[in-house]
Amino acid sequence: MNTAPYPVHGAGLGLRRSFLSALAERPPQAVDFYEIAPENWIGMGGVNARRLRALTERHPFVCHGLSLSIGAPTPLDLHFVRQIKAFLDDHGIRAYTEHLSYCSDDGHLYDLLPIPFTDEAVRHVAGRVRQVQEILERRIALENVSYYGAPGQAMSEIDFINAVLAEADCDLLLDVNNIHVNAVNHGYDPRAFLAALPGERIRYGHIAGHYVEAEDLRVDTHGADVIDPVWELLDLAYAHFGVFPTLLERDFNIPPVDELVREVDRIKTIQQVHAARSARSTADA
Repeated sequence: MNTAPYPVHGAGLGLRRSFLSALAERPPQAVDFYEIAPENWIGMGGVNARRLRALTERHPFVCHGLSLSIGAPTPLDLHFVRQIKAFLDDHGIRAYTEHLSYCSDDGHLYDLLPIPFTDEAVRHVAGRVRQVQEILERRIALENVSYYGAPGQAMSEIDFINAVLAEADCDLLLDVNNIHVNAVNHGYDPRAFLAALPGERIRYGHIAGHYVEAEDLRVDTHGADVIDPVWELLDLAYAHFGVFPTLLERDFNIPPVDELVREVDRIKTIQQVHAARSARSTADA
């Protein structure tokens, strides 16, 4: 169980511009915190910037980056890292997370590519994470990502993730949907994978929907409702690690906010069940 304080609490929602105005007019009470990609907002002016400012002044926010490219072979973009720091400081952002992947090599590729699961890659990524944390003056968390191939694989996915987190001394953004997607695509037990993660490093979690391409192929689209096996895996994660903040992601086929809030409410319901169970266990001890 993670006994460290979390940066936010409860159930959150990934904020998208398509429903920014609706949130600005009537923020749903069920949403405890919001997440944004800083790249989509840095340097923005006008009405959307004012709407975002109004929300960050009233609600807890975290940031989930898209283009740090922590595993890339090219040097880190230190100017970009400093822009991130200024944005986080300016808006009082509670946590900054990124993908354990890369998306650039002498230019942005606009996709998340798998890092080879090797000892050399562990050292490479960990060194870059430490550099980023020093500039940002805060810890970051890395997300366990979905992937569809494993070039140069010398260790398992779970061993690679754990080695990077330990070597870099950074935290984990636990994406429950990605565990399910990868378990189907690569043929492993999602429950065993989940149990092997370092719960003490979890900062918060993601849950999302995906696309069924074939019986043995899932595509991580964030474009559908969350399915029952993913909800069940979230329930198991709370059983293993205690209740941690968890956020709903939806990037495509975005329904009205009220429909999104119903899934956020489901997160809260599962959290409340586990919180009540934990309180009973404490009282009986």
